[in-house]
Amino acid sequence: MRIKKKGPKPSSKRPPLYFVGYRGSVPGIEELKTWYDLEYHGPLSVKPEEDAPESWRLSHGPWTAHVVIPLPATHQAGLKDQLAWEHESMGVVAPSITSPREMPDSVLFAARVARGLTLLTQGTAHDPATRQYLNPSDWKDRTLVEFVIDDHVTIAQDDEARPDHTWWYTLGLAKFGMDELETFRPKGLSDQRSNELLAESAHEMIRIGVSPKVGTAFHLPMIGRTIRVTNHRTAAPTGRMQSFREITV
Repeated sequence: MRIKKKGPKPSSKRPPLYFVGYRGSVPGIEELKTWYDLEYHGPLSVKPEEDAPESWRLSHGPWTAHVVIPLPATHQAGLKDQLAWEHESMGVVAPSITSPREMPDSVLFAARVARGLTLLTQGTAHDPATRQYLNPSDWKDRTLVEFVIDDHVTIAQDDEARPDHTWWYTLGLAKFGMDELETFRPKGLSDQRSNELLAESAHEMIRIGVSPKVGTAFHLPMIGRTIRVTNHRTAAPTGRMQSFREITV
């Protein structure tokens, strides 16, 4: 975690980091503040957004996030069917806009807030970038500054993309303001090594805070490999078009 002297400028335009679905009444914002202060030693500052009584700006030191709960019914249209859940209401957690190099801080803080809302509502959080669903028991009990890439980026595979190769790709780097990574590996190779290759590459991308240009090579010391970015394209493995950078060993 890098501590900034000045927090990023808030913006409601950043795509949601998590949707939180729940039944019953919405937890009071003071209830969230009390939980956060006990869990992460606060203090959590909570301020209503201008002209939006259901919207809140949350901050702790240099970190900020934005919460809309409950999400107005007009904004929920189609979301319940898209998310395939039966929760009566939902909220949204979004990080503040900042530079890609600072996004790990912003994403980490917003994820801690989403965890709190999931626990307090006993609901379900959905990460639209990775397509993961998180019930209260699914959240890992991390400290405020503990960044574990598996919490934020997943690795998927497709055995049908090419006859003799498996398509491996990341989901989740987009939330850090970067393109996803992909690689095509001959069928029969170790799944573990393919996972390690993409996981370490994604970790390096988040560390440097930028999507490398085609032709760039960089070393992954944890697995002792040097990889090269060989292609840039768009694909839609989840039904939504995304940008990918292909890497090869």
